[in-house]
Amino acid sequence: MKRITTACLWLLSLTLTSTAVSSTQSLDSNSVNGELVIYTAQKIITMEAALPEASAVAVADGRIVAVGSLKSLSSWSDQKEVRIDRRFENKVIMPGFIDPHVHPSLPAVLTQFPFIAPDDWSLPTGEFPGAKTPKAYLKRLTQLVSEHSNQDIPFIAWGYHPLWHGYLFRQQLTALFPDQPVMLWHRSFHEIVANDAALSILDIKQADLAGNPLTDWSKGHFFENGLYALIPKMAFLFDPIRFGKGMENFIQMVHQGGVTTALDMGTGVFGNPDAEISLIRHTVETAQAPARLILTPIITDFIGRGVSIEEALLQVDKWRAQNSHRVMFDRRFKLMIDGAIYSGLAQFKFPGYIDGHKGVWMVPPIVSQQWAQAFWDAGYQIHAHTNGDASAEVLINLLKTLQQNTPKTDHRLTLEHFAYTTEDQNRQLAELGAVVSANPYYHYMLSDMYSDQWLGADRGSQMVRLGSLERLGMPFAFHSDSPMAPLEPLTLVSAAVNRVTINGNLTGANERVSLDAGLRAITIDAAWVMGWEDQIGSIRAGKKADFTILEADPYEVGPSGLKDIKIWGTVFEGLPAPLEP
Repeated sequence: MKRITTACLWLLSLTLTSTAVSSTQSLDSNSVNGELVIYTAQKIITMEAALPEASAVAVADGRIVAVGSLKSLSSWSDQKEVRIDRRFENKVIMPGFIDPHVHPSLPAVLTQFPFIAPDDWSLPTGEFPGAKTPKAYLKRLTQLVSEHSNQDIPFIAWGYHPLWHGYLFRQQLTALFPDQPVMLWHRSFHEIVANDAALSILDIKQADLAGNPLTDWSKGHFFENGLYALIPKMAFLFDPIRFGKGMENFIQMVHQGGVTTALDMGTGVFGNPDAEISLIRHTVETAQAPARLILTPIITDFIGRGVSIEEALLQVDKWRAQNSHRVMFDRRFKLMIDGAIYSGLAQFKFPGYIDGHKGVWMVPPIVSQQWAQAFWDAGYQIHAHTNGDASAEVLINLLKTLQQNTPKTDHRLTLEHFAYTTEDQNRQLAELGAVVSANPYYHYMLSDMYSDQWLGADRGSQMVRLGSLERLGMPFAFHSDSPMAPLEPLTLVSAAVNRVTINGNLTGANERVSLDAGLRAITIDAAWVMGWEDQIGSIRAGKKADFTILEADPYEVGPSGLKDIKIWGTVFEGLPAPLEP
């Protein structure tokens, strides 16, 4: 299937120069060479069991030299010239937050447009209050369409979901807006609906969709891999100025969330990874962003471009050779098992969906197995987009086969998203040595709707079964997959420890996690899940000096106050980076 053309993302690589900058700091040195700075704080939460709290941390050369109190650090200050920085004296320092599943290009595209979603959104581009009913959605949609003045591109709004907003397909949108091109980008990101005028301006014809089962011409509906029949016609999304500004929005979102390490979980989602990587490098390095971004190749990109497994392994080696200080590839690879949870396209076992509709397989399981085996044998950590319990079953069987063919004692194969599993599956995953990168916001957004309309109250209330993982002692991390959830780690922790839905209902109370487990899931356990625990995730001597600076102590405000904690900014490799006032 054709992906994005040279008129789109390739234009970016011709317009923007990649700035692969090698680090000016040597993190391999075994001695302190640079300036030694001691930051003092009201409290330092180290996420280290041996020394859980401190009041001073010494840094040099981008790394932590020592942690404790000014008194205990005197062994350093008595022998070396030291600068004491007291700017955090009344603040709380935590390890730099980690978001182990983002997609920089999604915010880069979507923040070009207004949001009309069921939930509220606060973005660098403005405040977008939620619309939970069809009436509220149509009112906001009509207002924004009337304000759209660019005649060269359709009006686009992100956040539509039929369970909240009613069914708005091609016929309904055309009746509402007969002369103006209008497109609704689904809350899942995995779907787009277009009216007649939009299909016309994009020159989409019925013949273009022949044989594509993931498109519906009569409804103007493009979903999952069917989007690739539409996206190549939307070159305006990748205009260098528009897309570049969108990437700057992403960087600002990372900083505002207190994130110092983000793991991109699927480079090349728009079909031209070289240009995407070039733009990401250019934007992050030019901005000197106070964060590092680790990129991950994804199976659907290679298959969509007709790249063989052998060619894919060589291509990733070439990308890794261009690593810079802030933007890099390590050795990880992402599979796509089933469809989007927001779209109701996850694969569920018996009794399935109440209304009888079916999920989709993103890649046939046998093909996933072949690609997973090749990258597993090449020493890659495997990550798998896995939402429903039928999908989890496929992943469990895949892992068993990998272990049978090539046994590994510490593989950390990662189930990504974790929308719904059974208790039995969780025990199997734990026994097999798997880990989980979960999105607890799924429960906040979807538990009520899934309970009422798609799964029933028993399964719907038990979405994102994190309490089960904590009881099993199985490592897990929290991710945003922004914009599937806000790029705000404390919001994710709040969702997991409270389990209160968007409608204010407490559901699946036994699947709440402890506050400590929740905070570990955005710090040291997130580092463990991604295999970086020796470098980030806690505050101890030798690790990178990455900190998130808070205006209040999460343990003191407790679960109810987590979302309201203000973030001062971050420290990235020893250098303070305050948020703009």
